[in-house]
Amino acid sequence: MKLRNRGYTGALTDAVSPRETENRRLARRMAAEGMVLLRNRGGVLPIPKGRKIALYGAGAQVTVKGGTGSGDVNSRDSISVRQGLEEAGYQLTSIGWLDEFEQIYHDAREHWRKKIFDSVNAPGVNGNFFYAYAMNPFIIPCGSPLDTKAACADGADIAVYVLSRNAGEAVDRREEPGDYYLTEEELALLRQISKAYRDIVLVLNTGGPVDLTFTDEIPNLSAILLMGQAGQEGGNALADLIAGDVVPSGKLTDSWAFRYQDYPSAEYFGSRWQDGWKAEYREDIYVGYRYFDTFEKPVRYGFGFGLSYTRFELVAGTISANGRMISVDVQVKNIGSQYPGKEVVQLYVSCPQEQLSKEFRRLCCFGKTDLLQPGQSQRLNLSFDAASMASFYEERGVWALQAGQYGIWIGNSLESAALAGTVVIGQPIQLSQCDHICPQQETIPLLRPDPDRMMARQQIWQAQSAKMPVCKLDAGAFVAETVDYTPVGADPGDPAWQLVSKLNDDQLLALSTGRMKAQTGELGNAGWTVPGAAAETENLLACSPWNIPSIVLADGPAGLRLKNHYRVVDGQLEVGTVQDSLENGFFSSDEPKQGTSYYQYCTAIPVGTLLAQSWNLPLVEEIGKMIGGEMLEFEISLWLAPGMNIHRNPLCGRNFEYYSEDPLVSGAFAAAITRGVQSMPGCGTTIKHLACNNQEEKRKGSDSILSERALREIYLKGFEIAVKTAQPMAIMTSYNMVNGIHAANSYDLCTKVARDEWGFAGLIMTDWTTTTTSTAGECTAAGCLAAGNDLVMPGKPEDHESIRTALADGTLSRLQLLRCIRNTVRISQLSNQVEDQKCYRSLYPNLPVYMECRADL
Repeated sequence: MKLRNRGYTGALTDAVSPRETENRRLARRMAAEGMVLLRNRGGVLPIPKGRKIALYGAGAQVTVKGGTGSGDVNSRDSISVRQGLEEAGYQLTSIGWLDEFEQIYHDAREHWRKKIFDSVNAPGVNGNFFYAYAMNPFIIPCGSPLDTKAACADGADIAVYVLSRNAGEAVDRREEPGDYYLTEEELALLRQISKAYRDIVLVLNTGGPVDLTFTDEIPNLSAILLMGQAGQEGGNALADLIAGDVVPSGKLTDSWAFRYQDYPSAEYFGSRWQDGWKAEYREDIYVGYRYFDTFEKPVRYGFGFGLSYTRFELVAGTISANGRMISVDVQVKNIGSQYPGKEVVQLYVSCPQEQLSKEFRRLCCFGKTDLLQPGQSQRLNLSFDAASMASFYEERGVWALQAGQYGIWIGNSLESAALAGTVVIGQPIQLSQCDHICPQQETIPLLRPDPDRMMARQQIWQAQSAKMPVCKLDAGAFVAETVDYTPVGADPGDPAWQLVSKLNDDQLLALSTGRMKAQTGELGNAGWTVPGAAAETENLLACSPWNIPSIVLADGPAGLRLKNHYRVVDGQLEVGTVQDSLENGFFSSDEPKQGTSYYQYCTAIPVGTLLAQSWNLPLVEEIGKMIGGEMLEFEISLWLAPGMNIHRNPLCGRNFEYYSEDPLVSGAFAAAITRGVQSMPGCGTTIKHLACNNQEEKRKGSDSILSERALREIYLKGFEIAVKTAQPMAIMTSYNMVNGIHAANSYDLCTKVARDEWGFAGLIMTDWTTTTTSTAGECTAAGCLAAGNDLVMPGKPEDHESIRTALADGTLSRLQLLRCIRNTVRISQLSNQVEDQKCYRSLYPNLPVYMECRADL
């Protein structure tokens, strides 16, 4: 086996590389594809190029490209809305206001920078710079009031107002002005703008929902465009949509309620509920649209909604079954007369309500058309496994399809979806019998719809379906799965097992954690060979006869998070700090430095929610391949992405990193980006955070209390889809507890579910510093390994002591340790740190393609 000869990563020149240029084009295309047009009264959009536009709002001058923390990317630059509109040829009449805001913003940033340094040694922070940074999020200033008289005379009749919000790791959003609500200053500015211009276009440069009540109070607020946090090409992509060079085709992957209090988890979320340590999932399976649709609660903008500059006609055809697969043909036609466009077709299913309370409809399939010219049609075939219609019967521990009628709904949003026919199952079908997992240790009340009302609604659609297409599903096409939960023993036929069984205890301990640095508590700066990398595994055995290379891990999921600039002094890599890795080195020392400079400019892609709002799986797969190419260039083996936790509540601080409130959307897009990344040799994704990581505050010990059914149907389902359809190289567990057990110490999650039920074949790792004791109790390194969590990151001496003690007292067996190290070794030797790529599939016939074994493993 020949290992990669590592050198310094990056380029010796600051010049823009061809790779950067090409990747920016794809990032721009991706950003435009995921933006959502929410309102367009009078067809105010698109705006012809060359027109005068008055541009206001914080995000106009300093556009937020993505969230903070590990989800940030230190890209070369980021295109603001102002830059994008100017480059597109618009005449901006508000230059004075924008220039004045630039100084206001600069002063606010410097004040904030000082505040971070002053708070490093505050109680609860204890010298950890990352937490000082995370716990003091930057509040974007509003800007100056408008000179209404001058504005009325500037020659523009359209104003664009960019509302920006930011969020990030370790702290949740707030139901307060300046976050979920507008401030009085923002509202006053908007009212001034409304008096000076005929039409206002509101651009939402936010990572998630904000309260839009104010949009009902401004009569000339004619258009609303959800820009999201669109990466470094966001300003250009927005200009493409405003100009009509790209026609909006994005759709929401979340429900936008009229009021925050309308969300079913509003009263029980985070620090609003008791002390915040207990997260009671009282809404059960009724998350997002499953709640609003089932309980007939109106929303401002519903799941799957999004407008276009053109119109489409959808005609559903016959429904057919081939074994387990159900298919519906849908003819889509662009019936507009001026603009080409793409349409998203969504298929929802209503399941029988007689035996088990269920949501009224659930998403089971979707597809997106090509770009259709006016009058052009395309036939989409929506095909899905009937298992998507199954429910988990908690008392019996089975996944099953109830006998009865299943309604098939087709539309370009949930609200517009119309009944298209039914699938009939003549007898109950059991899909699998499961062991119970993560038992509740305390009872909580669970939300349930009125059964009489649900039956009445079912009878209505069943009556409507009398003359519609019917498809009968053959129960004989299904064979009930039997899950084997037998603990895996020694595997002497596995070359990786043969190798690790020869290691002594010290070598095994070294491979059980990341390679430790002095600043083991610093998140985002635990890498050794690639500056700014999140961490690296041990390299002591990266030599003959072991040939176990260390692998470098980089944060995500909006691109690779590395330092964009570092130095080598006298042949030694400069010792960096976490300050250097945050926000393009904004917190770095201003002292001049010597040495040879290297540059690592990575591409900042749109945040996860915007990726999913494209509903374009092939395009997201292209994005994954692009990320994989950068991983090869910068010698990154594992990307700590995609994030795919469910948007349980809009105030979760990291929702921007995640895809949706729906598990199918989450799983499908995680699988797509994984397939793209892993199409590049030796590059892998790390899907995260398993599981129920749905709040940031008190994340190292908050206890997610929920039913097994909700856990399986909502919070694990996306992970299951990603594992079964893409086999990511790695999974990261979460900080929180699930029903009283830390996720990283949960044998049920790491082994019984991920490996035994889903067939996961890769590496399971902890989140960073998971084993730091919290007020909720200790999560031990030995407990992580015993649970099947293979790698404790980033590693600290106490973790080794925990494992050594557990081996001595028998609470961790050597066999358990060997299984974990085998998984780590296998991934390291299948990573891009190995140059000779020749593989022999026959050695590992049951592993996914990316894990084919090298000849000399």
